[in-house]
Amino acid sequence: MTIAQSFYQYLMTERNPKSYEPLAEFANNAFYDHSFPKNTADFDEISQYLEENGSYLPSMTIFDDAWSHFLDYKD
Repeated sequence: MTIAQSFYQYLMTERNPKSYEPLAEFANNAFYDHSFPKNTADFDEISQYLEENGSYLPSMTIFDDAWSHFLDYKD
């Protein structure tokens, strides 16, 4: 039985405290966001959360790009 990976688990693979790349900064900030939905792979749930609480995300385009990488990563 395969356990589906959450988006957050994927995002943590992109953490790099020394990087200024948008995806790495998103991952670094999500790591410190204790309310981030950590156990889901539901696009709508994460997107809504970020729209309401993701002030550290300068553009939702960064999330869209990260989501695309996530879909490629889990395949």
